[in-house]
Amino acid sequence: MIDRPESRPAPSPWNIANALTVLRILLVPVFLVLLLADGGDDATLRWWALAVFVLAMITDKIDGDLARKYDLITDFGKIADPIADKSLMAAALIGLALINELPWWVPVIILVRELGITVLRFFMIRIAVMPASRGGKIKTVLQTAAISLFLLLAPLATLVPASVTFVLIVLAWVIMTAAIVVTIVTGIDYCLQAAKLAKGAGRDDSAGGPGAPRA
Repeated sequence: MIDRPESRPAPSPWNIANALTVLRILLVPVFLVLLLADGGDDATLRWWALAVFVLAMITDKIDGDLARKYDLITDFGKIADPIADKSLMAAALIGLALINELPWWVPVIILVRELGITVLRFFMIRIAVMPASRGGKIKTVLQTAAISLFLLLAPLATLVPASVTFVLIVLAWVIMTAAIVVTIVTGIDYCLQAAKLAKGAGRDDSAGGPGAPRA
């Protein structure tokens, strides 16, 4: 979070960073329609689905960079940005499971973790802000790379030899497995952080520290 001098007005929510976040949210149903059309068997639409997914993830990087560089961080952005990210990932994972290109246990593990940590961070706001960890950023990169490869497999299979497709399938599963491991590990780490913060807040309250209630 950026500390803003009191004399400097808060940025308007009508800014380019938030516009990109909204665009990402609007791209989610577009992506799903392209992915699920014709049961996922239309190669042309699959290429478009991949393009929309990659475009949406690029906007995620750009809007974050713009918000930090030009001090465009707003309350709307803090809420909308994670909603956009989680919605896109959920759409991709569930969509791939619906067309039988991912087993259901993959989206279940990842999405249960994402929902659980989102709820945890929400309830921890009254104690302390839990910033995204480096592991969380690695998790996002791995998930994005794995999903992109799974989106690519079906349309590319019609253009390349079977041996190349096999190598890409193996690569996709290696990256997805790494993403799942990092997803679980970072989830556990967030829980440990939350427990430590809650314990520290409890000590402050009992000792009459800054967090203790005042008459």
